[in-house]
Amino acid sequence: MAASRPCLVLLSTAALAAILGACQSGKPAVREPMVAAGGPPPAVALPTGTGCGPEIARTRAIVASDVATENLNKAVGDRFDADLARAAGECAAGKSGEALHLLAAAKARYGYR
Repeated sequence: MAASRPCLVLLSTAALAAILGACQSGKPAVREPMVAAGGPPPAVALPTGTGCGPEIARTRAIVASDVATENLNKAVGDRFDADLARAAGECAAGKSGEALHLLAAAKARYGYR
């Protein structure tokens, strides 16, 4: 029984060192982005400007990029885009408040900010 005690102490010391090392690293862990087999995806040029039109266009560009890089399932991306199309229709009709409300609801539904 005495022979197993040094192993227990060594195991406890190693576990404690791992826990303390994780707590005191100071730097957040960096996740590497997913990269397609052909290299990194091209940068997405986001529309600029203010108002409902550019806001919706930026979100649509991000969703399209996420579908293209397979970070978002195509079927989900299609549903999200349909919701964004409804918001874009309200925006085009001059109903900015309703368009922004629909945009916010769609982003919340699919986990976007």
